[in-house]
Amino acid sequence: MSILEKINSSNDIKKLNKDELTLLCGEIRSFLIQTLSKTGGHLASNLGTVELTVALHRVYDSSRDRIIFDVGHQSYTHKIITGRRDKLATIRQLGGISGFPKPHEADDDAFIAGHASNSVSVALGMAHARTLTGEDYDVCAVIGDGAMTGGLSFEGLSNAAMSGEPLVVILNDNNMSIAENVGGAAKILQSMRVKPAYLNFKRRYRKVFSHLPALYTFNHHVKEWLKSHLIPDDMFSGMGFDYLGPIDGHDLRTLENVIRWARDMRKPVLIHVLTKKGKGCTYAEANPELYHGVGPFDPLTGLLAPEKEGFSTRFGELLCRYAENDPKITAITAAMSGGTGLEGFAARFPKRFFDIGIAEEHATAMAGGMAKQGLIPVFAVYSSFLQRAFDMLVHDISLQKLHAVFAVDRAGLVGRDGETHQGAFDVSYLSTVPGMTIFSPASFAELDSMLGLALYGCDGPAAIRYPRGGEGAYRECHNESETVLREGTDLTIVSYGIMINEAIAAAEALSEEGLSAEVIKLGRIRSNSFEQTRASVSKTHRLIVAEDVCAFGSVGSQILTSLAGEITGFSYRLLDLKDGIVTHGSVEELRRICGIDAEGIMSAARALMSEE
Repeated sequence: MSILEKINSSNDIKKLNKDELTLLCGEIRSFLIQTLSKTGGHLASNLGTVELTVALHRVYDSSRDRIIFDVGHQSYTHKIITGRRDKLATIRQLGGISGFPKPHEADDDAFIAGHASNSVSVALGMAHARTLTGEDYDVCAVIGDGAMTGGLSFEGLSNAAMSGEPLVVILNDNNMSIAENVGGAAKILQSMRVKPAYLNFKRRYRKVFSHLPALYTFNHHVKEWLKSHLIPDDMFSGMGFDYLGPIDGHDLRTLENVIRWARDMRKPVLIHVLTKKGKGCTYAEANPELYHGVGPFDPLTGLLAPEKEGFSTRFGELLCRYAENDPKITAITAAMSGGTGLEGFAARFPKRFFDIGIAEEHATAMAGGMAKQGLIPVFAVYSSFLQRAFDMLVHDISLQKLHAVFAVDRAGLVGRDGETHQGAFDVSYLSTVPGMTIFSPASFAELDSMLGLALYGCDGPAAIRYPRGGEGAYRECHNESETVLREGTDLTIVSYGIMINEAIAAAEALSEEGLSAEVIKLGRIRSNSFEQTRASVSKTHRLIVAEDVCAFGSVGSQILTSLAGEITGFSYRLLDLKDGIVTHGSVEELRRICGIDAEGIMSAARALMSEE
């Protein structure tokens, strides 16, 4: 039996000796590579945090103590250790475990974590709760260096440092230098801090001098004076944290000692850990960004399964074409240049490309500043990430009617990343932004046309929402607000974006059953008068609206409001994602279980026809 097969909880980790722990880390890496080569998932980030996660479980009891991962895609080893090893083959699959921490899966998952930068704030909240309720548990936040580019992380750090609450923040630094360590004294101190003998000395020192508070205070002031005059300060000490590091994140024994020492200090402590993304896997180490989030791949060579061209890639190509002829066009990304298709733009127009880190609020406000001064900023951002910038959309963009373009990627169902990443809410929140024009292309040709309209045909803010993945059978180009794609007399089916393929398929199948469905495709969502929809429903008296967004603020609800008082006696079905909380699985599976695929539309049509 392998070491890994014996591990089902944090307690099992604590029983292993040094040699067994080393073997375990190697087995976990092999298990991750072999499993994810079949399922896909977040590879490089999890390979880089194996020793760190094992060390955490050596020190903490995750069933009681609270370990908050930020972001959650680095939690696969945590899931393996906490009894979900045999379920890893189901990760991100319908009915399987999530690719992110989910408290409903296990008590060991302290908090949901799909987006970045919130871990310190959450950890501080839990620490305050522990103090107020008098309970006994420890709190630790594990934040990646990428998440540190988000402003929320610094809000949390600032408040946590001042709080005095016992908590540990572990900065998993795998790429970015937070601050340069200057001078020999700093290097000596850093090397001393991580040695077990030094940690044990400090523990004994505090215990002895706790009985002599005046002498302890005097010695402490002398030490702090020497540090402030001889050693350059670091940003975290300046905030008020006790800073430990930087530490080799693959030295398991040192990690365990330092984390245990930090926990026992009973105050806000930050541990700076250096790790390597893709550790132990040659191709993932060489190209960690490529192997950050992957589909199935060859575990020996790293060869990835080919993917067809998607809307993101096509968007990037089109934006480059427009930027070639217009120097006012700029591109902004929030650490997602690859995911949003902007790598080509960055290479061709480096002075007009801005990667501002995981800071969507800043990106939106910065776009406002650019637009106010005459540029045409294009912020390419995932739908569920743009949610964070809603205040800036209203305050910094809309109130001044600034012309900024928002390329809303991953709109609608995105699939295997689950609840935290489904683009289910953008129609609802973008529709409330005054002056916002919302385009919803259903094909690459429409993406081209509508991008041109967003850039040059709108006075105020514009958004173009498009899905993850490629186009479907519909490949025409109709950029009007409404287009009748198929005439019919029995019922009206309205849809938009990639969902138009389901509407067309349903109408064609219904025709074989003797039902005549009129299909209307919407090219714009907000500022749509729905005149053709109104005319169609006046004729058919039956309406189905199919969309992959939440019900509240949906296009279907907008259409019903528009038709109210003008058409009476018609029946309808609104097919959508209800509250918008949709689990992980393939997009096709999720459409089916949500009842918004072609079969779901057909079932709704049959139900409407049977109501007479």
